[in-house]
Amino acid sequence: MVQNSRMFDFLRYDFGYSWPITRGHLIVFLVFASAAALCRWRGWPRWTTTLTSVIAVWALGGALVMHYVIRINSPLTLPTERFLAPNTGRVVDLGAGSGRATVMVLQARPNVTVTSLDRYTGYYGIDDNTPDRLRLNARIAGVENRVRVEVGDMRRLPFKDGEFEAGLSVAAMDHLQRDDIPMAIAETARVLKPGGEFLFVTINSDFWVHLMMPLAIHGHGGYWGSRANEALWRQRFNDGGFDVVETGTRPAELYLLAKKRALAAAR
Repeated sequence: MVQNSRMFDFLRYDFGYSWPITRGHLIVFLVFASAAALCRWRGWPRWTTTLTSVIAVWALGGALVMHYVIRINSPLTLPTERFLAPNTGRVVDLGAGSGRATVMVLQARPNVTVTSLDRYTGYYGIDDNTPDRLRLNARIAGVENRVRVEVGDMRRLPFKDGEFEAGLSVAAMDHLQRDDIPMAIAETARVLKPGGEFLFVTINSDFWVHLMMPLAIHGHGGYWGSRANEALWRQRFNDGGFDVVETGTRPAELYLLAKKRALAAAR
């Protein structure tokens, strides 16, 4: 029953992703499917019908991936049950945006609280990206009483040392400039307690991503797959005072679960 209800999450939530992301593939499908039908009806050369049909099929596949594999307008699901297994503590979501990851954590771990932090400036695929949009989605999920929204920069976190038991960043820290990433990781280590968990999720350049965005630069560091990207981020977290305890992939996602070393704050 829960799984069935999640199928219609895209009708409930408003995560605000721009129309090229949410409807772009469908528009391409309608245009090229119509063109293919016209080519066939007018008896134009077979290659025109074939070409427009192939593009239409690709676009339909991309739309299905976006809405039924990635589920772009639904809350995320935890990639690993090891994250926050005790189901207690304070969590910080870095680069929370409109709340897909925040709602994920609050739904999966009903005894935790989440502080959602974002600069709420610039454009990262979300129209009208504001704290109010995140609060709205938390309210739709019924978890608004356990979330606090802060405006701030993950490179200079406005929190005390050791304030949180856990943290996460989903498709956010990987958008920073390369030279700024170590700063964000160091700040994350500072605000976590020793042994605190950090869940990092980025794009995985897998079959689904290549199908959906064949011409895009994938994975923010690894077009040809997850291994190089995983090694890159593993090294970054190791240098920043974390031990990576689990890695894995799901369709379009690569995740790393890390724990802060006891001496990380002293480095």
